[in-house]
Amino acid sequence: MKIDFKTCTEEELWKYVATFLKKKGIDTVLVGGAVVSIYSDGAYKSGDLDFVRLDMFEKRIPKAMKELGFVKHSQRHYRHPECSHLFIEFPSSFLEIGDDNKITPDEVEVEGEVIKILSPTDCVKDRLASYIHFNARECLDQAVLVARKHPVNFEKIEKWCDGEKGEKQWADFLRMVKSE
Repeated sequence: MKIDFKTCTEEELWKYVATFLKKKGIDTVLVGGAVVSIYSDGAYKSGDLDFVRLDMFEKRIPKAMKELGFVKHSQRHYRHPECSHLFIEFPSSFLEIGDDNKITPDEVEVEGEVIKILSPTDCVKDRLASYIHFNARECLDQAVLVARKHPVNFEKIEKWCDGEKGEKQWADFLRMVKSE
């Protein structure tokens, strides 16, 4: 797989890095704003890609990222010298959204490797988590953007919002999705 680091999209960089890591035996899931960028066909630009490691004790990431030409800029951040518009982050968290740690990511096959990304439903929950817990209004807008472009499980999202004490935020989300 070839990539032009100077012009690549979040989706192109995700597929390139995740496929390379998977070939090295490192399993990740793309989460966060880059997922919104992918599901909104670039209408939203994230600027970074958050890869959650499925094995929290994975130690081979620095070596693998170096092989790809990325330079470590902090404990969790990597930049490629030719890619000034995007960077990679490996957050030190588990795959969870709020109190929900039973996340089943979607799978995409690239070059014979299966790589993972939050489903549209879990992407909406992820964005709503920031709206519920941090009052991040821009994340509500991102959740709406995804829900308007992809089928999502509204019942599952509502139940999750109730568990997060986000009844008001659920109502805001639903009103905005329906107000096209």
